[in-house]
Amino acid sequence: MKKAFFLSGFLCMLLLMARAKVVLPSVFSDNMVLQQKTNAAVWGKATPGKTVTVLPSWNGKTYTVPVDVSGNWNIKLPTPSYGGPYTIRISDGEPLVLKNVLIGEVWICSGQSNMEMPLAGWGKINNYEKEIAAADYPNIRLLQAIHATSNQPLDDAQVSNGGWQPCSPQTVGEFSSVAYFFAREIYTHTKIPIGLIHTSWGGTVAEAWTSGATLKTLPDFKAAATAIENTPETSAAEMTRRMEAWQKGIDEKDAGYRNGEAAWLSNTDESGWQTMELPSFWEARGLPDFDGVVWFKKKINIPQSWAGKDITVSLGMIDDNDISWFNGEKIGATVGYTTPRKYTISGSKVKAGENSITVRVFDGGGGGGIYGEPATLALESASGERLSLAGPWLYKVGLNLKDLGPAPESATGPNRATVLYNAMIHPYIRFAIRGAIWYQGEANADRAWQYRSLFPALITDWRKQWGIGDFPFYFVQLANFMKAEVQPMPSAWAELREAQSTTLSLPNTGMAVIIDIGDADNIHPKNKQEVGRRLALIALAKNYGEKLVYTGPVFQSQKIGGNTIRLAFKTAGGQLTTGNNKPLTGFAIAGADHVFHWANASIENNQVVVSSPGVSS
Repeated sequence: MKKAFFLSGFLCMLLLMARAKVVLPSVFSDNMVLQQKTNAAVWGKATPGKTVTVLPSWNGKTYTVPVDVSGNWNIKLPTPSYGGPYTIRISDGEPLVLKNVLIGEVWICSGQSNMEMPLAGWGKINNYEKEIAAADYPNIRLLQAIHATSNQPLDDAQVSNGGWQPCSPQTVGEFSSVAYFFAREIYTHTKIPIGLIHTSWGGTVAEAWTSGATLKTLPDFKAAATAIENTPETSAAEMTRRMEAWQKGIDEKDAGYRNGEAAWLSNTDESGWQTMELPSFWEARGLPDFDGVVWFKKKINIPQSWAGKDITVSLGMIDDNDISWFNGEKIGATVGYTTPRKYTISGSKVKAGENSITVRVFDGGGGGGIYGEPATLALESASGERLSLAGPWLYKVGLNLKDLGPAPESATGPNRATVLYNAMIHPYIRFAIRGAIWYQGEANADRAWQYRSLFPALITDWRKQWGIGDFPFYFVQLANFMKAEVQPMPSAWAELREAQSTTLSLPNTGMAVIIDIGDADNIHPKNKQEVGRRLALIALAKNYGEKLVYTGPVFQSQKIGGNTIRLAFKTAGGQLTTGNNKPLTGFAIAGADHVFHWANASIENNQVVVSSPGVSS
């Protein structure tokens, strides 16, 4: 499909060029934002040998550039301080006019699902309906990149909605909530127009967003990057064959199947089944770092008034795929973690009294399970009556993917070295920007030590590719997720947070800490307003001259004395304190045996003093 798409696009380009009309990449459209006070590149295609003229209305000057033998042209336009709207007239004989153009600040917004999470859609952030209704900010402009991969760097990206859109209740619902709230906070303070280029993809690893040239300098990724660079696109038919063979292996090794038939549909056999509260990600409910197949089932009593009538079963969101049964009969199957599950059960199958629902969930990586808001899990009658399905369900593991092996590497899958950089970042590297915001790390948490070199390499890579110096790069530290442990213990997510913290050694970086606003049961916390605001506070302080506190205390040093440790912090807001003067919690220390104990901690002389009766030295 991708080859066909680009071939079609190429043919269209040739036809347009034959008509002597300039062709622009997708980043240029009506309603766009150009970076203020810079030499902003404008480029495109035209008939070889012709001359392109560009006339921006902010200064009334005409700029000319010849079209090279390959049909390419590129010109730099000096942009003023923020303002507009303006027009840009571009012509090689047949004029093309970009209308309603603003001059302001352009930010690249990238990462995985927590950056991608929209206000509405599968995200449904806190108070999303009110937030959408109030999102009337015509001077904030939105550009949404479409998911794409490529083994080679591309010159153009696919975008939705025909290009840039003014922010409004009609356009913001499916856009990145973090990016929107970041822009809203900055715009509220500065009144500078903001352009957001949102280019992210849920569940993706950082190396997919890094150029092949940089990855080849990192020992862990050199081979993968080189292989991608030298590998032609695998045919769709071949990938289908490989995936079907792998999927067959899953079904054969899933203990819930026997001879290809679902064997765990019995309403009476509950041996080996455990209980889990739903909705939730199973990593937070007793299956940490688990990928594979889990079966869920629940009994529910249906009232007599519902008997013989159609009902709807709503299972909320399921990560990744499900097959569902009602009283042992299949009612539906859905692929994809962002699709709400709603299945209709014919009245002929509905009886009063005890009934059962069974759901087989497959997750190939990252968070897994039946997740979302408790209110979304329900049976609903034709008249609108509801019976909640939230609460305890029985569950049993059918297959751990560690017993099967990884899926065949997809020819178009996003979690391959450099393929997202090629398709979703490289097309923008000539476009002038102010900076970047980033929310990613969950997909790399099981390789946290590696992230200590990979993440700063990504930032340095992007800065090198854009060629505008060490532009601001602000990122979100992973939130609190999964249940709090009774005793101190190793944590992949904590190690990833530390890797993120060490990246602050790079110049012009900033980290929004959100350890206090996560959700133990949801890898996608709903309070995206505060995430965007905290990112914006960094930018307001570092780039827009605001005098404000934009960071919490940052560890500087420690001094050990006997059975105590004194911790010094850099504080942006003055003296160390706790919210409502509550006691300090969350500190743990270990002695020579490396066994950690929860510690007593107090603030003394603007330092934190930590000790534990269980650690004498």
